[in-house]
Amino acid sequence: MALTGLELALVGLAGVGGGAVNAMAGGGTLITFPTLVAVGIPPVSANVTNTVALSPGYLSGTLAQRRDLDGQRPRLARFVPTAVVGGITGGALLLATSDAVFRELVPFLILGATVLLAMQDRIRVRVARHLESSASEHDLLALLPVFAAAVYGGYFGAGLGIILLAVLGLVLDDTLTRLNALKQALSFSINVATAFFFLFSGRVSWLAALALAAGAIVGGALGGRLAHRVDPAALRRFVVVIGLIVAVVYFVR
Repeated sequence: MALTGLELALVGLAGVGGGAVNAMAGGGTLITFPTLVAVGIPPVSANVTNTVALSPGYLSGTLAQRRDLDGQRPRLARFVPTAVVGGITGGALLLATSDAVFRELVPFLILGATVLLAMQDRIRVRVARHLESSASEHDLLALLPVFAAAVYGGYFGAGLGIILLAVLGLVLDDTLTRLNALKQALSFSINVATAFFFLFSGRVSWLAALALAAGAIVGGALGGRLAHRVDPAALRRFVVVIGLIVAVVYFVR
């Protein structure tokens, strides 16, 4: 669909905000996806466009923590293919969902992602406590929940990192820092695989995707510079409020 210059500018600004929020606290999708829908892009196409536009941003997070992936190559060999297949499966499910059905699911998906974002610190604390008391490794047991998380990531994706960290923390015996690096690598794999799958779907709004991606690059750079000046907890609360408002709006429409 054709977007006006003003609409493209709005999408670009949402990309800046979403990229900055992702760099500082996470939850940028709660800003970018509703904006795409607000400018008239159908919900499924908006979600597809959002995934394609924001997927490159996961690379910087993965590269930033690549040293913490040292010694985790066997895990990557097991989990990355699982994550890729799960992401593509979720993407296929999304494309098979009508806009009418997805529109009904959106408020629940946004509300769930918002709750996960609000509980992010508590989940990390519980994962850390579990790791302190655990002395076992269950890599194979993690394949199924990682696949399930990847399916969700390919279908919608907001809050994916929190879900992955919780899953990995429950089944792997390692430090939280190393598991967070593994989570970043899996998030990157899921999003890039799904985005590549979406390239051939005919559902990408390319002008919006370019505007969103450009804004997200700028926002990510700004967020990286402001990360030490802005309280992540306060920013997260702000995004949670936005998420709740958006969910309520979708519920009452």
